[in-house]
Amino acid sequence: MQSFAGKVKNELCRVPVQRLCCARAEAYGVLLYGNTFSPTEVRLITESADFAARLPRLFQRAFGLKFDRLPEEERGKLIFGITDRSKLDRIINQLGYDPRQNLVLHVNFGLLEDECCRTAFLRGAFLAGGSVTDPEKRYHLELDTGHAQASREVAALLTEMGFLPHSVRRGGSSVIYFKQSEHIEDLLTTIGAPAAAMDIMTAKVDKEIRNGANRAMNCDMANVNKTIDAALEQKNAIQRLQENGWLERLPEKLRQTALLRLQYPEMSLSQLAEKCDPPVTKSCMNHRMRKLLEEAKKL
Repeated sequence: MQSFAGKVKNELCRVPVQRLCCARAEAYGVLLYGNTFSPTEVRLITESADFAARLPRLFQRAFGLKFDRLPEEERGKLIFGITDRSKLDRIINQLGYDPRQNLVLHVNFGLLEDECCRTAFLRGAFLAGGSVTDPEKRYHLELDTGHAQASREVAALLTEMGFLPHSVRRGGSSVIYFKQSEHIEDLLTTIGAPAAAMDIMTAKVDKEIRNGANRAMNCDMANVNKTIDAALEQKNAIQRLQENGWLERLPEKLRQTALLRLQYPEMSLSQLAEKCDPPVTKSCMNHRMRKLLEEAKKL
């Protein structure tokens, strides 16, 4: 069964690869959040068949090149690779880096000036290094990369776009994450997965309805238990009065109330009040019960 993250990536992969600038920005996000990106190798590993189908089209459009290595399924993992030096130099050059220098991966914001390119970049980052938890369990979305400087700059980009990311180091990885459902919904909608965002909203509403129903049921049960405990206390007190011969000495109204409680031990005070002849208010019945409890305590 496909995971929720898998469904999100499936939806993102249905976004067309059209404009060159956006294709390059998305491929840029893929490279920064993929497995390996260096002057000597590009290596991308995925378990998403949809992403695997998208990658060759994306790199052909973005850089005009094909992968040197295409997937041979290895325990569900699909591996793409580029080791050809001329192809690597072309990628590095088109992303604005200097092929002659050591590649320190940072974000070239010159490629992300337009909003559509920023969106495409984040979509690529999520497809390569992102995950999102099933909203039925909890709310959590993260972007995971081995490039610390790039991660800091992507966090700054997200903040500039109005999102509020958190950052953490986990082992050798830099992780940007979100835990508030509204932020996850907004981010998924922005990068091209509005249906997944709607699934999160629906799950949240369902949770709120279930939680409300549970709270109401718990409150009802608490009230029922409170009524039962009070009735039991009253019944025990009246039985003590009866066993000690005090019941017959009580005023008529108190004696009538005591006998009603013995006859209807499960009823609430409101129900007992209606049984009185003539009927009385709940407040009156409560006052009589307090008098009976006081008489019992005297014993």
